[in-house]
Amino acid sequence: MDPKRPSMLPRVLEPEVMDTEEDARDYDSMDHSAVNALFVSDLLAHFSSASSRIGPLLGPVLDLGTGTAQIPIELCRREPHVLVTAVDLADHMLALARRNVERAGLAARIRLDKGDGKRLPYPDSTFFAVMSNSIVHHIPAPKSALEEALRVTRRGGRLFFRDLLRPENDAEVRRLVDAYAPPAGGGAVSDHQRALFDASLRAALTLDEIRALVDELGLCSECVQQTSDRHWTLATIVA
Repeated sequence: MDPKRPSMLPRVLEPEVMDTEEDARDYDSMDHSAVNALFVSDLLAHFSSASSRIGPLLGPVLDLGTGTAQIPIELCRREPHVLVTAVDLADHMLALARRNVERAGLAARIRLDKGDGKRLPYPDSTFFAVMSNSIVHHIPAPKSALEEALRVTRRGGRLFFRDLLRPENDAEVRRLVDAYAPPAGGGAVSDHQRALFDASLRAALTLDEIRALVDELGLCSECVQQTSDRHWTLATIVA
């Protein structure tokens, strides 16, 4: 897929909040370990390339749309001093997040809050970094969430967002679903999990759409890059 070509597939919104017990359970049970590990590796590489490290002297980190807190857990395992505030709007996701954090022994380092990414309950310039994985495609008009992320990030702090790319056509949606959420008959995922991934791909932005949105916010549009066959990544320093 050429990311610069206009998508022929219209954006079809999915529910903004995945707040059923089945959604939370199926999301948490999917094997996100490789994707989460890569996200944290790329996040830390971004900090390293900017001649900086996440640490207690540099301030707290916000995870926007944390889901079941898998990424904060992975980050805290890699960085022994980092403190994370993890926010989500879905009660069932947060219930599983609390269980996961407690099982990981990280309740003292990961704070879980219920909150709307479009209206964050934090003062300006609270966080040294804001990270987010796969929240943008859930939001009908995601500009407000990006504005809020900028508001709560300190000057010189970092934004690191990653999300899905919307494919050009139905055939590409099917290819990606089959590749990354194989049918349950193969011993992988359930039909419901496959349907969730299909809906997420259709609700995602194209590379041109997210770059245009970032440009509206006064950020460098080239700070958004396609980083896999199904993801874009925004990595930038807040001026």
